Amino acid sequence: PVGGPLEGTETVAVKITGKTSYTAYVADTAETSELGLMNVTESDLPADRGMIFVFDHDRLLSFWMRNTIIPLDIAYIRSDGTIVKTYTMEPLNEMGYSSIEPARFALEVRAGQFAQWGIKEGDHVELPAELFN
Repeated sequence: PVGGPLEGTETVAVKITGKTSYTAYVADTAETSELGLMNVTESDLPADRGMIFVFDHDRLLSFWMRNTIIPLDIAYIRSDGTIVKTYTMEPLNEMGYSSIEPARFALEVRAGQFAQWGIKEGDHVELPAELFN
């Protein structure tokens, strides 16, 4: 059962071509982006779920794990759907994880998912059209 801090958050299907797909909570406002997956537990975030952060254009992005209590994998994604950088981020680590290259989206999922599915830089993500509005 989905509940907790993510209850009521809009979701979209995000498919990583030839690998897997996630039901991703959408963080497309300053408030939802700032909160992200803070205080979310593993039981709040099943393995097939994640969060997609949406920005208005490709730019250098950097995320940290303030108040985030579970480890997460992150993929920075360009507007064309190409993954430009991935990391496994440690809980509560306030070091910045940089996209290195400009990106428009960031997908966060439970740590270990990218290794499990072989997801890496250069892979393609099928992004739903509504994320570009």
